[in-house]
Amino acid sequence: MPDAATGGSVETRQSWIIAVTAVTMLALAAGAPLTVVIGLVPIAETLGGGRSIPSLATSLAYLGSGAGGVVCGLLAARIGQRRVAIMGGVSILCGLALASLGQGWSLLAGIGLGVGLFGNGALFAPMVAYVSLWFDRRRGAALALVSSGQYVAGFLWPFVFERAIGAFGWQATMRAYGVFAAVTVVTLAALVLAPAPMPAAGLGGMHSVKGRRVLGMPPNLAMALVAAASFLCCVPMAMPAAHLVAFCGDLGISASRGAAMLSVLLLAAFLARQFWGWLSDRIGGLWTVFAGSSAQVAGMLGFLATQDEAGLFVVAAAYGLGFGGIVPAYVLTIRALFPAAEASWRVPALLFVSLSGMAFGAWLAGAIYDRVGFYAAAWWVGIAVNVVQLALVAFLLMRQRRYA
Repeated sequence: MPDAATGGSVETRQSWIIAVTAVTMLALAAGAPLTVVIGLVPIAETLGGGRSIPSLATSLAYLGSGAGGVVCGLLAARIGQRRVAIMGGVSILCGLALASLGQGWSLLAGIGLGVGLFGNGALFAPMVAYVSLWFDRRRGAALALVSSGQYVAGFLWPFVFERAIGAFGWQATMRAYGVFAAVTVVTLAALVLAPAPMPAAGLGGMHSVKGRRVLGMPPNLAMALVAAASFLCCVPMAMPAAHLVAFCGDLGISASRGAAMLSVLLLAAFLARQFWGWLSDRIGGLWTVFAGSSAQVAGMLGFLATQDEAGLFVVAAAYGLGFGGIVPAYVLTIRALFPAAEASWRVPALLFVSLSGMAFGAWLAGAIYDRVGFYAAAWWVGIAVNVVQLALVAFLLMRQRRYA
């Protein structure tokens, strides 16, 4: 529904130009932490330790992106998304250059601070909140497109990184990609991004209503419960995405086939996300979360059911189809429940918690592997967490039905 209680839609042709530009920038930003995912084994060999250090770097990228999103979202409200995005592009270059030094501390600092906190932190959550202000009639579809940047990255970059790392090493690959991503992001931000239109007051409008309750609860309590659900579903979501290439290697499947499998998973997630976005405009964000999370559990069970290469390709695709629409559905839920004036901090705060779940899940799978020597135990833990999340979402749906 439109943001404005009266009057016309804020959507224009420029809205979709902004959305396409945003997804392009986010696809470049999301490629930076994938250099660690694809190069996990050679990075671990260079550092002389187990897989927990590069896994921790991936976790710090998620965590930094979430924390940076809150700070940069507030900063964007003051100085504009264009300047914040330019800062993010430069930070990605600096972070990958630092990470490529080949030391444990430099990897963690470069990926966590440069790529995560000031890089993706300036681009992902603030950009999602920014684009949401350009749409009111097809906000779910727009959010699905923009938040698909990580899946576009997951489809494009594993092939490139796997071959580049094999030919030139992971350190040179990081440096080259940092230059390419920074130049493109800065150029697009400078040429395309503009101030977002201001919707009128009303449901989802610019103004808060003092004392208004959300789902029959104080607004911040409702926000906390939605955010907790997002954390819980993102823990299992991160596990296969961060460890699929290494998982395949343990099964005797080559790194190139593992990278191809990761691309299939993320391509399926990208395509499915567009469907979930269309559906969420019709059934609402919370119902979309419940349906996608249920499918995610089924996908996790699939990774336990087969270790055959062909079977894993099928499972990877099915898993991607399931979880693809969950995160933008959470954003749509927040935008439906709270005023647009609060989007600049509520959306990044939600995504910070979501990315914290991704960070914890990526680290947890690596830590469990280092302790027990196989990934099946991590998959079971992820499934258990997902079941708890489904129960919480069911509770929120009951509140929504009661107080609609």
